[in-house]
Amino acid sequence: MRPELILWDWNGTLLDDVELCVDALNRLLAKHAYPQRYDRNQYRAIFGFPIEEYYIRAGFDFSRHSFAMLAEEYMDDYIPASAACPLADGAIEALDAFRAAGLRQVVLSASPVPTLTRQAEERHVTGYFDRLLGLGDIYAKSKVELGLRFMREEGIDPARAVMIGDSVHDFEVAQAMGTACVLQCSGHQSREALAATGAPAAEGLREAAQLILG
Repeated sequence: MRPELILWDWNGTLLDDVELCVDALNRLLAKHAYPQRYDRNQYRAIFGFPIEEYYIRAGFDFSRHSFAMLAEEYMDDYIPASAACPLADGAIEALDAFRAAGLRQVVLSASPVPTLTRQAEERHVTGYFDRLLGLGDIYAKSKVELGLRFMREEGIDPARAVMIGDSVHDFEVAQAMGTACVLQCSGHQSREALAATGAPAAEGLREAAQLILG
């Protein structure tokens, strides 16, 4: 049965911001005199949710600098720099394919709503979505409540929805909401990590759309 709703993750799925996140992490480490630096593959190996645990894996010592302070400094760097990030390869084709098939689409993101709205508007994709759903703070705890509330308000059965994401956390969110999930492997986590969830793992967004639409 074809789904009724696509729940899109934003960062690393529709927005290609992986290189920026690697650079912002390394700048934050350098700012506070940590010696370690990460390349793209090393970053993808340590990234995950909760963000606080990812910062620990990156080597930050919260007895030196609090997570709240580090997260704020990271976002102060990331947000203005993100204006240069492109949409992911195949994003427009996938968005168009779902719209042509009559599916509803929303963004379900851990990003703060003002950041999410600005980034979508800058890329002229807001019109594809019924709603841009983001969290109210910078600490990126969970997307489950947001997604369930939207589906409940709109009368959508979670079994008729598919989450498209780029992380193990997106799979966990989909499981908690009771939706299907397709993961794409060009974002913030490696194919190996994504494949371990058992969810379909597409090389990119064109393949993800093909898997969903058949």
